[in-house]
Amino acid sequence: MIVRSFQDIEGTDRHVQAKSGTWESKRIVLAKERVGFSLHETVLYAGTETSMWYANHIEAVVCTEGEAELTNDETGEKHLITPGVMYLLDGHEKHTMRIKKDFRCLCVFNPPVTGREDHDENGVYPLLTEPEAEPDLV
Repeated sequence: MIVRSFQDIEGTDRHVQAKSGTWESKRIVLAKERVGFSLHETVLYAGTETSMWYANHIEAVVCTEGEAELTNDETGEKHLITPGVMYLLDGHEKHTMRIKKDFRCLCVFNPPVTGREDHDENGVYPLLTEPEAEPDLV
């Protein structure tokens, strides 16, 4: 059993600041836990715009605070995301988040991220993996 708080990981290597300066993420469950998904609390900052494309991952996002406009860059469709609204990028959609009020959300990724990822020039997280665990010797 793992019990961990977001406060516990502040300032650790699980507390990731984007190179772009538009978001930060506290990665509370990572690939090294070997549970098949990762779980993060992410804050995107008001007045910023971030284009993303999870070509290697499926992501589910639940807004817990703030307000953002989500644009599907492939169709032009726009959605207002506010507390209690979920979106699922089940088709690896290229998308852009325009943040109106600091936007706090819980994110689940499959496959899980390692915690070392940041968006590349195309908005993609690389597919990083953890080394295979050594089998227990009996």
